[in-house]
Amino acid sequence: MNRKFFNLSIVLALLLTVVGVASAQDVTVRYALWDTNQLPAYEECATAFEAANPGIDIAIEQLGWDDYWTAITTGFVTGDTPDVFTNHLAKYPEFVALEQLVDIEPMVERDGVDTEIYLEGLAPLWTRDGARYGLPKDWDTVAVVYNAAMLEAAGVDPAELDELTWNPEDGGTFQEMVARLTLDANGNNGLSDEFDSENVVQFGFLYPGSGGFAGQTEWSAFAATTGWHHTGGEVWGEQYFYDDERFINSIDWYFGLNLDYGYAPTLAEVQGLGQLAMFQAQQGALAIDGSWMIGSYLGSDFEVGFARLPIGPEGRKSMFNGLADSIWVGTDHVEESWEWVKFLGSAECQLIVGNTGVVFPATPEGVEASLQVRADAGIDVSAFTEQALEENGTFLFPITDFGGEIATIMTETMDSIALGEAEAADALPAANAEINELFE
Repeated sequence: MNRKFFNLSIVLALLLTVVGVASAQDVTVRYALWDTNQLPAYEECATAFEAANPGIDIAIEQLGWDDYWTAITTGFVTGDTPDVFTNHLAKYPEFVALEQLVDIEPMVERDGVDTEIYLEGLAPLWTRDGARYGLPKDWDTVAVVYNAAMLEAAGVDPAELDELTWNPEDGGTFQEMVARLTLDANGNNGLSDEFDSENVVQFGFLYPGSGGFAGQTEWSAFAATTGWHHTGGEVWGEQYFYDDERFINSIDWYFGLNLDYGYAPTLAEVQGLGQLAMFQAQQGALAIDGSWMIGSYLGSDFEVGFARLPIGPEGRKSMFNGLADSIWVGTDHVEESWEWVKFLGSAECQLIVGNTGVVFPATPEGVEASLQVRADAGIDVSAFTEQALEENGTFLFPITDFGGEIATIMTETMDSIALGEAEAADALPAANAEINELFE
């Protein structure tokens, strides 16, 4: 045999072997999220990660909220859940109970990951009994969203919104403002004796739904100002307080904006169209929504602004929620998935996300970047951040076991109250008793 040909054959064989080994080591990590607005930011994070981690490819999957959780939970059974997925405080306790999440604390300790880089209080939300089930990715508060033209037409200075007060007895100056901004077909507002609540063309206040068990963007910002909290403020609590008179009175007032006054749409209208769609169709002047929705409201074809929450009996209060990325226990690529989760929670990725201005990342630097993006565009979103910085200005999302069962019970209960089919004073204590029995 020709020696040159023989040597060339060996070299080619070795090259093919090396290529084969490299190909065999290539791993694709599936990553799921529900927010289409955040998709571009995480695609950019994936590009940066792949450049620094040859052999690991990130495949991002995005589904709408309802379809997302159906796919995640169905995947637990079929074995088709993504390796890494965006997790929510309302969902993860149940996933922990089902043993579907990887405890990443050993890897956090092994790799010396600094969980102190996040805003205070975020990282501990994802721990229980010494285990850790995610690294923080962002946080949110709620604030008032307003239609600037509707305020101007009513002679309202947007600065007035920041000074409004609320109470569950008569709604305070917040209810007066809602009435002032509600118009019937004859141009009468809700303060007029001639106001026709059966023929409203502009609602003073829009809401996204009945609120289920948490009421994050619905009633929680009001009820919390009375000193009430779902579980008394205890993380991993084992008792709910939906039977508290303060909560019952708050719910009576909240849904009374529609049922008693006509200042807000019916639950059927809201569920049919959605709060954002109704707002963008200019069917309402005010709404309360989360900071993750800022970009969606700014997509309206009219001027939109953001104002502080009304001041209740115990000040302004917003639910403080934070998302995290978790690893599915059924993944075949634990280490690669961990590397991706670690990067998602890193200062680098957090800054990438912050530079889009879509959400407030979990690190201070990411938050500053997000604020700068909005400021450069002339948009004031301080209503959300000032709430987070205000002393006692936030309260935690209720984190407990039996989240799925509690959500079912409370969604049916709150729907019935919102539709006027049940009285809060009767329905809420009954629902609360049923919920607390779950913990016995």
